[in-house]
Amino acid sequence: MLQVQNIRDHKEAYITALAKRGLDAKDSIEKVLSADETRRATQAQLDETLSQANTFSKEIGMLFKNGEAQKANLLKEKTTQLKEQTKGLQEKLTAAAENLQQLLYTLPNIPYELVPAGQDESDNEEVFTEGNIPELFQGALPHWELAKKYDLIDFELGVKITGAGFPVYKGKGARLQRALISYFLDKNTEAGYTEYQVPHLVNEASGFGTGQLPDKEGQMYHVGVDDLYLIPTAEVPVTNMFRGDLRMHNELPITCTGYTPCFRREAGSYGAHVRGLNRLHQFDKVEIVRIEHPDNSYVALDGMVDHVKDILRELKLPYRILRLCGGDLGFAAALTYDFEVFSTAQDRWLEISSVSNFETFQSTRLKLRFKDVDGKNKLAHTLNGSALALPRVMAGILENYQTADGIQIPEVLVPYCGFDMIS
Repeated sequence: MLQVQNIRDHKEAYITALAKRGLDAKDSIEKVLSADETRRATQAQLDETLSQANTFSKEIGMLFKNGEAQKANLLKEKTTQLKEQTKGLQEKLTAAAENLQQLLYTLPNIPYELVPAGQDESDNEEVFTEGNIPELFQGALPHWELAKKYDLIDFELGVKITGAGFPVYKGKGARLQRALISYFLDKNTEAGYTEYQVPHLVNEASGFGTGQLPDKEGQMYHVGVDDLYLIPTAEVPVTNMFRGDLRMHNELPITCTGYTPCFRREAGSYGAHVRGLNRLHQFDKVEIVRIEHPDNSYVALDGMVDHVKDILRELKLPYRILRLCGGDLGFAAALTYDFEVFSTAQDRWLEISSVSNFETFQSTRLKLRFKDVDGKNKLAHTLNGSALALPRVMAGILENYQTADGIQIPEVLVPYCGFDMIS
């Protein structure tokens, strides 16, 4: 969430920056500033009324002490009136503050200076490519056909149990899935991230804390009776572990990793580009989260990008990195790099990771602060990234490693799987 003081101080700059997202924010900014003026004026009126009531109370005590009961009783009547005014002003202030909060919730984060202007994914900038795209043999199959041929994933059984987008992994498919999770977690912990196992359901405050609510409410599964949400990513519970915290500067950075299933209601379109593992309602993902000093957050972001690069190099999958344009940037992000792996059988790039810096957008909502060396309390920066999302990594491995005799297992995964070939 943006801070209203910064909006007041940098109004025109914010309007210009949000235009990178293809958003004409002038009216929204004006509504925020108007709502803030109402809140501040109401607060000033309330403070003045309380001050006057306090002054009268002191005078009443002195008047009674001096035997001037009649004057004291007249002031008591005025004090009663002031109490009624105070009650009305407090209600008005609460309503004004709530109105301001709701307006601030509608404003996305300010894009970082490196974010290119653009309307959609076609305007994203490719900043890095690595790995050789293999040439497959005649008759090579897409991953959903390979999963059926080698009895690795049963999509129809998932439909029977739940519905489309909930696959069942079987035999060596399940073992490969488990191997990827363990490998990703080991890579992350070796890099200094502390592993956490977190709840798969969160409350509304957690959804607001990381920006899923109210922006992505329609994409989350809601358990109405208990007013809880199934998590769309481990980022939500992991980052909310620090909601309301005040940390010391020497505790930063805080680095976390965790594996969770992820649940997303997002409706998929039809066609080959969403078949198989390309888009799911439930999938597994290993996440990394960092709480950083603002002075170090973009160095940390580069380090996270390098970390994901290292994983993909070990898996020997061809990949590229995109810097997202303003129109494709997530609501809460200031800068995002997307990783995409090349699916040879589908002849297309598949997103497998987003690595983002949210600066103070989440920490403002979370009230996540640290005490700096100067003794002042400041908002921390939050960052997160997928390391990695499993479905499209699995698709990339099945398709890029297929041979006429079966599917080879990336060398780095063999110790985790216990086999080197699916045949």
